[in-house]
Amino acid sequence: MYLVTGSTGGIGRRVVRLLCERERRVRAFVRLTSRYGELEHRGANIFIGDLRQEKDIQKACQGVQYIISTHGSGNDSLSLDYRANIELIDSAKATGVVQHFVFISVLGADRGYEDAPVFKAKRAVEQYLKASGLNYTILRPSGLASNLLPLAERFRDTGLYLLVGDPKNRTSIVSTDDLARMVVDSVTVEAARDQILPVGGPEILLREDIPRIFGRIFSQEPVVINPPLFMIDGLRSALGLFNPQEQKALGTFRTLLANEFFCTNEEITNLERIFNLKLETLENFLQRYLAV
Repeated sequence: MYLVTGSTGGIGRRVVRLLCERERRVRAFVRLTSRYGELEHRGANIFIGDLRQEKDIQKACQGVQYIISTHGSGNDSLSLDYRANIELIDSAKATGVVQHFVFISVLGADRGYEDAPVFKAKRAVEQYLKASGLNYTILRPSGLASNLLPLAERFRDTGLYLLVGDPKNRTSIVSTDDLARMVVDSVTVEAARDQILPVGGPEILLREDIPRIFGRIFSQEPVVINPPLFMIDGLRSALGLFNPQEQKALGTFRTLLANEFFCTNEEITNLERIFNLKLETLENFLQRYLAV
């Protein structure tokens, strides 16, 4: 039995689908308010709970051999990115039967970004998992292609693309379907065991390449709006007066905008070798989902 947290998110939903296609038994950890009907229809066992509740995590871990943590945190990185994952690891150890733990981290978690709560939480969980004695695979994606789908749809309607910060910053966005396959295969591929793997797509792109890709897909010239990064700083300062939680969350957002997140060609070659796949380009992923 596989337990998947974040199973209605961009990564988790694809992981559950793939496990069901491979006829594996899977328990999908979902919130009561989430849309999980498709996963139930595919044959997943639905566990309704709250990752902020330790008793729910302990109950969900009973009888599972593989735990896949894909959930995000929204604006609550302490409770979800950190505490929930620590409790998942502790519960996995307590059952004594968990054979492998797969954790979705983030590229750059080890760079020490002090102003980015998500990065700090992910790094702390990585270190805890490594010291736990469990078999593990930690995947650090540089960016998810599925996150660009709403932006692409907005571009299709307006021709506009908002690009905050340096358009020359490099990125290597991974197909979310490729990432899901790597997640699922991590529990059986020996070369992925007890590894921390940077994960990106096959191309190193500039951020300004993304609206160009949109333009090619929809056959229209992009209108790029490129405000400076200090606008985010101004917004953070204003939010600090009324909503400190949102201000902290914007620290992670600013870190993502201000820095480069890409995998080297050597790292990509290593990924393709370990998982025996040919990574999909961002443009091909978008064309498939946008049915262009």
